[in-house]
Amino acid sequence: MRHSTVLHVMGNLLFMLGVIMFVPLLIALYYGESLYPFAVAIVASILSGSLLSINFEEKERWYHREGFAIVAGGWLLAAAFGSIPFILSGISPINAFFESMSGFTTTGSTVLMDIESYSRSLLFWRSMTQWLGGMGIILLFIAILPKLGVAGREMYYAEVPGPDKEGIKPRVRETAKLLWMVYLLLSVIMVLIFLILGLSLYDSVTHTFTTVACGGFSPYADSIAAFNSPLIEGTITLFMFLAGINFVLHYRTLYGPRKDILRDEEFRFYLAVVFLAIVALAFVLWRDMNFGIFDSLRYASFQSLTIITSTGFASADFDLWTDSSRMILLALMFTGGCASSTAGGIKMVRILLLLKYTYIRLKGPVLPLSVNVLRLNGREVPLIQLQSVIAFVVLYLAIFCVSSLILAELGLDIVSAITASIATLGNIGPGLGMVGPMENFAMIPVMGKIILIFNMWAGRLEIFTVLVLLTPEFWKNR
Repeated sequence: MRHSTVLHVMGNLLFMLGVIMFVPLLIALYYGESLYPFAVAIVASILSGSLLSINFEEKERWYHREGFAIVAGGWLLAAAFGSIPFILSGISPINAFFESMSGFTTTGSTVLMDIESYSRSLLFWRSMTQWLGGMGIILLFIAILPKLGVAGREMYYAEVPGPDKEGIKPRVRETAKLLWMVYLLLSVIMVLIFLILGLSLYDSVTHTFTTVACGGFSPYADSIAAFNSPLIEGTITLFMFLAGINFVLHYRTLYGPRKDILRDEEFRFYLAVVFLAIVALAFVLWRDMNFGIFDSLRYASFQSLTIITSTGFASADFDLWTDSSRMILLALMFTGGCASSTAGGIKMVRILLLLKYTYIRLKGPVLPLSVNVLRLNGREVPLIQLQSVIAFVVLYLAIFCVSSLILAELGLDIVSAITASIATLGNIGPGLGMVGPMENFAMIPVMGKIILIFNMWAGRLEIFTVLVLLTPEFWKNR
């Protein structure tokens, strides 16, 4: 492990984070709020980053270890320094770190009580952390810093979600820039639509930040239900759906053949899951909750998309719905959006590959002489990629089970323990019971919050990037 290289790059990352914090500082200045929380955070981030980058030298040669260490450690540092404004606003350190990690990992779980009592600048920063984490703080770092080269490739592979790290351009920095350009374009379009619909600039920007990032934070305690507007809910539903699509596909749709997106098997599977989820949930709401057809489709569309894409907004208190409705939403918590999207979860491509592989295994006893090759988009899937998918799902479910058990031992009821675990591991946000859409995670014991912070961190970085740090081989000298 080249510790000097890791610390040098982390220093640059902290410096960049400090510069970004000038944005909420200006928001505080505009609204006449205290500049102290962000001024201290800016000084701490820039000073710490400068000391690290100056005192430690970056080595020319990089390996996978350095990439994993920088990505995993970089997200921890970002959450730690990003929590400073929360701490200086009167929030306890563990709650501040929880909120900051929930922001950067686009989880959306919150420990804040009486959200609307906090300053507008702090709530703006809270939403902005999700926008930064949606496409990835490391990916932004790669796009901005011109000299990373091979180092950028190692960090790109460690951070970008999905089993196949598909790029747009041969050079990783160019890919990172183009992905962020598509992300920025979606954000600008959504802000403009919100303004046309009558939202203030503040509400338009903060809700755009947390929609295109599939984050789910809102400066209102009632989340999207505060607007009580089918048009706003419809706009958010559309953009959640778009944010759940592979951003490489977005780029190719904008600058290549329009039909490419329809040929993509993962997108078609994603579309099918979304459609079936909406139909099933709408039917149950119409049958059991006596909603009209329009309201059934309205709530089913919004809540299905917000869970599938791990956004976590709430247009209604779905914890008050029938058990059948809640079971559908619980099942959707284990899905996720497409690879290389801003959505969390297991990801559609992994589920699709497992279903294809299961079908092949089922055909084996019936057609023993047939040659069955696992293919995705017409290409044979390498065995090592399938093994990686299986290992990921096994580890994902293992972490879910262990964290659920620990939360239950800490006193949470079984529904709250299970949904708190999957809501944080899948970066979804709200769960059911004590952590329902109109509740929060404040009552969870400190040890439980630490477990859930780990879940958010590991879930956003897709397990391997974090768990590899726990292996003895990772820390051995070459």
